[in-house]
Amino acid sequence: MIDWSKLKTYPIAERKNLVSLEDFVHPDQSRVAWDNEEFGRLCRHISNAARDGRPVLLQFGAHVIKCGLGLVVRDLMERGFVSHVAMNGACVIHDFEIALIGETSEDVASGIEDGSFGMAEETGRFINETVNATGEGFGKAVGRRISTEQLPHRSHSVLAGAFEMGIPATVHVAIGTDIVHQHPTFDGAKTGAASHRDFETYIETVCGMSGGVLLNFGSAVILPEVFLKALSMSRNLGHPVAPLYTASFDLRRDVEDYYFRPAKNVVRRPVSLGGEGFNFRVDHRQSLPSMHRKLIQIAQEE
Repeated sequence: MIDWSKLKTYPIAERKNLVSLEDFVHPDQSRVAWDNEEFGRLCRHISNAARDGRPVLLQFGAHVIKCGLGLVVRDLMERGFVSHVAMNGACVIHDFEIALIGETSEDVASGIEDGSFGMAEETGRFINETVNATGEGFGKAVGRRISTEQLPHRSHSVLAGAFEMGIPATVHVAIGTDIVHQHPTFDGAKTGAASHRDFETYIETVCGMSGGVLLNFGSAVILPEVFLKALSMSRNLGHPVAPLYTASFDLRRDVEDYYFRPAKNVVRRPVSLGGEGFNFRVDHRQSLPSMHRKLIQIAQEE
């Protein structure tokens, strides 16, 4: 058995980072840099769902934060175009580090050689101790603490923004996949319990998604699988969740759609009872700001 107490951490101030606040896209600078007929139709579905009080669930992998799109996500929530955000554990790490030091994304290649990769003290301690002490869901607990402790760059945090706006922010963790799981402060049972509470919140949203929209940005495995299970449970409990509008945004071009989970578990299977699924392959720095600006334009036209 390993002795977790012997694991060595270091101050985050000593780490070089690849992403900073200067890389963030500001909502007032968004523009429709990418568009097509299908994308326009999806944006209409989002606008209609938001107008009618139907859920618009935006779920994403860590690259959405690392691409500097946290402020765009916050503005979509604030304008009412997104009613629930879901993410994997890596998103929380980058979101917290941005809020704390205005930077994130370490050099993995060099850090893995000496075992320093993932061992920044503040990241592991803040996230693990927050989750270990909470009876809330993972996302709400971290968002609450970022907000109430007034971390220096909390205005860039998606989790803090969701907490302050009263919007569900759920975190769906796979044990062993996140750097905070390497730290002496990690408690797998507490992390599992907090993520389980978030899964229950996620299911509640999916139960009410008839006429709603599911947007999957850059999560190729975890979140599409979470969605598929939540959808099955919702229908098992008597909620038809149809019609349903879904979209996957990713960059994968090296595999056929048949072998790409979001193509099946986001775009095709969930809409078999009615609705429409979309599969887009485009850079997040084009797609998400384009969606943001196009939704604003639609709202201004109505």
